[in-house]
Amino acid sequence: MRRVSALAHTSVGKKVLMAVTGFIWFGFLVGHMAGNLKAFTGAEHFDEYAHHLRVFGEPMVPPMGFLWTFRLLVLVAFVGHVILAWQTSRGSHAARQVAYRKQEHLSFSRASGFMRWGGVAILVFVIFHLLHMTTGQLHPDFVEGAAYANLVGGLSSPVVAGLYVLAMVAVSAHLYHGLWSLFQTVGAAHPKYHAARRPLAVAAALVIFFGFISIPVAVLTGVLTF
Repeated sequence: MRRVSALAHTSVGKKVLMAVTGFIWFGFLVGHMAGNLKAFTGAEHFDEYAHHLRVFGEPMVPPMGFLWTFRLLVLVAFVGHVILAWQTSRGSHAARQVAYRKQEHLSFSRASGFMRWGGVAILVFVIFHLLHMTTGQLHPDFVEGAAYANLVGGLSSPVVAGLYVLAMVAVSAHLYHGLWSLFQTVGAAHPKYHAARRPLAVAAALVIFFGFISIPVAVLTGVLTF
């Protein structure tokens, strides 16, 4: 723990920890997307999948124990990523010299600004999503345990479905830039691998984007229905 704390106080350490927390979220997105796609197998199978998540580990752990522990881990990674991003952004801004060329300054500002405001948009969406699909406060017809009905009912509104699609634009764009940066952070910027960095980041971002938006699109077009 002391080593992690010491690492977090260096600029390089912050970038490494950002990569780690970002990768945790990437793994979560892949798993969450795969789970959502089970909706195409029908209400019974999707509800069964959701039920197994709630009771996973019983009787060794209490009901919902595994699920909330996992959610807490992902939440900690998300909060840590946001804090590290803010600290890194501030540090980069302070270290920026007037001698930088105008084009470099402009490129840095655009990338930094996009990631910063995109991150804010994602944070707002995550809060909305939790209150909408997890706890149900913002879901007009939420029924505890009725995962498929909650999913279809919650995305039946074109406005809400459109919000989810727009959120995935921000998530996927952030993911693309994050993965591209991750390859550099972990030392994959070598000319031998450089050519593959952008295509891999684009492919991963597109898979996440189309995988997630397929659900609201399917609900609006009647492919997924009650």
